[in-house]
Amino acid sequence: MDETVNAGDIARLADVGRAAVSNWRRRFEDFPAPVGGTASSPLYLLRDVESWLKRNGKPFRVSPAERLWTQLRTHDDLKLGEALAAVEADAATFEFLHERYLEAHSRLLNPTPPEVIEVVLATTDGNTVIDPACGTGSLLKASRAWNKIGQEVDPVSAVIARRRMPAAQIFTGDSLRHNGVQEKADAVVCDPPWHDRAWGHEELLGDARWTYGLPPRGEPELAWLQHCLSLAKPGGLVAVLLPSTAASRRPGKRIRGNLLRAGAVRAVMTVQPGRDLWLLRNPVGRAPEHIALLQAPGPLDPNTRVIDLLDDDVDLSPSRHSGADASAYLAAQPTFVLPPLPELREQAAPPMTTIGELIRAAPGDHVVTSPTGTTYEIDPRKVDPDFLEGVLRAAMARNPTGSTRLDVRRTQVPSLPLAAQQRYGRAFAQLKALEASLEEASGLVRLGYQGLLSGQIEPA
Repeated sequence: MDETVNAGDIARLADVGRAAVSNWRRRFEDFPAPVGGTASSPLYLLRDVESWLKRNGKPFRVSPAERLWTQLRTHDDLKLGEALAAVEADAATFEFLHERYLEAHSRLLNPTPPEVIEVVLATTDGNTVIDPACGTGSLLKASRAWNKIGQEVDPVSAVIARRRMPAAQIFTGDSLRHNGVQEKADAVVCDPPWHDRAWGHEELLGDARWTYGLPPRGEPELAWLQHCLSLAKPGGLVAVLLPSTAASRRPGKRIRGNLLRAGAVRAVMTVQPGRDLWLLRNPVGRAPEHIALLQAPGPLDPNTRVIDLLDDDVDLSPSRHSGADASAYLAAQPTFVLPPLPELREQAAPPMTTIGELIRAAPGDHVVTSPTGTTYEIDPRKVDPDFLEGVLRAAMARNPTGSTRLDVRRTQVPSLPLAAQQRYGRAFAQLKALEASLEEASGLVRLGYQGLLSGQIEPA
């Protein structure tokens, strides 16, 4: 089967940036035509790209590992993991292929970012580490522990984890329903699946792991927290990555309160927007009077009294309990203003097109990023970047579930000449600025409430 490459692969082969590849596509009529892929990420035959680079005097090198990856890429996306697991390669080559695999399937696999892995491992230590939802093994592999144990529900990911760590014990299966790990760990690390309503609530009603309370059906994250604690030795450390909403959702307040009273919670630290790291300890001895609530990675200096958290909400959100809240409010207060709304007026319905057609009609090297992180390369002389960014944001706003599976490229948008797009773009930019300011205002309101409640600030 013919080997294919995308623009990112070509950039790596020729040791240039993606913008250079986009420039070649636009400027050179003999640049190879796509043979597959999508409008935003076309695929090219490797042999055609190699020939073009040679004809145009562009230096390039296809390493054996790169060529092996292009061969793997010929498999159906759903079979790519199985193909990777079956590859016979040395450890370094397999890691290279694994990295490319994560890049190609980032949405499906949702890998833990390297910078977050560093924060997680900086908070744990010990000879034995367990990850009960280990995926392809990135957290375990980065750990310094000599005894590594993992479990993964996806058989293909479990095989890949074994290939990456031949000395580790990797079990296959659903860790919540069928725990295969019998040892207790010095440290447990985990980036579990989020928002999984089918986690086993009915089957596990009387499970002995629910020491701090039966997790509500809609709180699978609190099931994972307690499962991880059950795998730790007395005094063992636990680090679990959770959505920020897990710190404040009302159905989970009883369990959060019990965790605090028992002394299981050490800290909750925001490591990325919408993502918190919960640091726990399998309790031994007296419960601490203070825990750390941190809005960014840093020293685990306790800054919040446990007794102040044991209210009707048991809200452990770092943003609501930071000691810097009052000063942040006071710093923003003198200059904070909301930008005006754009002046808009009614008009007759214009001709329509789709976002996909806009992008296809204007290939270029100017990158526009959607709210989901998808990038589109356009020619700003044909499509106004602010206009494209605005319609992408508007398309996502129309989706009531916020699902990233929405194909925004099919969304109908006005078909406009560039000058009109630029007027729309300015209006979109004004709306975006107002949206950001309203989010900031909402945050300042929370800071004001908290500062007044805590006595850190007073009315003038």
